[in-house]
Amino acid sequence: MKKILIISLMVMLIVPMAMAQPEKALTVKTRSGWVQGINEEGSMAFLGIPYAKVERFMPPQPADKWKGVKVCDHWGPQAMQNTWGKKLSEDEMSENCCVLNVWTTDLKARKPVMLWLHGGGFDSGTSAWNPGMQLAKKDVVVVSVNHRLNIMGFLDLSACSPKYKHSANVGMLDVVTALQWVRDNISRFGGDPNNVTIFGESGGGGKVGTLLCMPQAKGLFHKAIIMSGTILNVNTKAMSESLGKAVLKELNIDPQHIERINDVLYEELYAAGQRAMAASIGTRKPGTPMMWGFGPSPDGETLLQQPFQPGFASISDNIPILIGTTFNELQRLTYDQPMTADEAREKLKDTFGDETDKYIAAFDKAWPGHSPQDLLSIDWLFRPKTIITADHIAESRQAQTYMYMFTWRSPVNQGSIHGHELKFCFNTLHHAANELPQPTEKDLKLADVMSSVWAQFAHTGNPNTAGLPKWQPYTAQNGELMVFDYDCHILNNPDRQLEEIINSHCFRQLDEFRKGQTLK
Repeated sequence: MKKILIISLMVMLIVPMAMAQPEKALTVKTRSGWVQGINEEGSMAFLGIPYAKVERFMPPQPADKWKGVKVCDHWGPQAMQNTWGKKLSEDEMSENCCVLNVWTTDLKARKPVMLWLHGGGFDSGTSAWNPGMQLAKKDVVVVSVNHRLNIMGFLDLSACSPKYKHSANVGMLDVVTALQWVRDNISRFGGDPNNVTIFGESGGGGKVGTLLCMPQAKGLFHKAIIMSGTILNVNTKAMSESLGKAVLKELNIDPQHIERINDVLYEELYAAGQRAMAASIGTRKPGTPMMWGFGPSPDGETLLQQPFQPGFASISDNIPILIGTTFNELQRLTYDQPMTADEAREKLKDTFGDETDKYIAAFDKAWPGHSPQDLLSIDWLFRPKTIITADHIAESRQAQTYMYMFTWRSPVNQGSIHGHELKFCFNTLHHAANELPQPTEKDLKLADVMSSVWAQFAHTGNPNTAGLPKWQPYTAQNGELMVFDYDCHILNNPDRQLEEIINSHCFRQLDEFRKGQTLK
């Protein structure tokens, strides 16, 4: 009896110890330490891996090493941002937000890597919005990143202290450090560090464009996908320095005691930043065709120029680019409003004035069979500048450019709006209940096609895949455009005249800004 009891006790001790051991197949050794992942919908997921440590307003440093095995089974903290009163724990939101996520299906492979940059401008957002477990099944390794945003990532204190020489761009230097982490570690997750594609939508597309202009990022990525990202950042060094000084004034901190800013609570700092913007360079209103404030600013060292104005720095001339938009983007939809063509014409006069009929005629030519609501609901922000950028880079760069438009419409709002394409590119329609409560076979097929195209581009820099029409590199002459919808097809310069009219009427604020900069 005593012998049986001893054996039973030994079993009770051994079993928990065995259960506590990490599953070897889901354990990877990085340069900082071992990480243990989880199985997520058939892919191996490693969530919340630290890639850097940060000090306020200073460039990131490599993450500290750790002992043992770090269990990476949940999202790491998002960047500090305005949560509109919602309380988040430090595990959910932190100044120590430099974490990344990896999805892979084979640790022994050498697959192309796709590094995702989330949207939200340079102000908000999180990588948790777009998980990569299904895209990873397209024979790629997917990485997504959290990094410093808003005033924490882009407060320019360089005019106040040499210590903060690079503070205006530390949020983007975080991303560079994430790319360095990929270079140093991704082969252990089955990824090829010599075949990295950066891709992002909205603000993430803006970040991709910014990386194309950052010398420290050169050589760390090899292809780029810019999705609905061409709202222009007009920050100049003078503007960001002025804003930095205004923030210190709002906080009653003089440059001689600038270190005091490290003791200011984030909420107070963010509020002071908003007041300082209003008092110095002005506050951006939603729908404005350009952005400024707490975002990257060129300094000739960490950032050579702003992207999309009209192109990118020459250091990225050999990077193939896939660039595109959705049909409606951020335009206010009118599909729920009964409307005649004459009623639409009257509403359009507020924007296009004497050229309203010219706009309608160009619209008829570009999109025959359109509805009156389309005239008011089509994108007026991203597509014009996307064409201008594509024209420029196709002519001035060595690498090829490919252009697309996503025109699929949600049954919920009848629109093809900003961000609707993401669940298709990531092949995660089963997580898209808001836009698509019940995906059809056609929906699922389109998601399979688009995720395959994105992955194919990551493999070769050429998005052509079986079953799609032949897709030629873009030039201003051919205006080659792949339309993604149930019936994917090619159009050539369908809307150039229309977009020229839109550009001339909807970007007057940008023209006035540029004129003002020229006069200074």
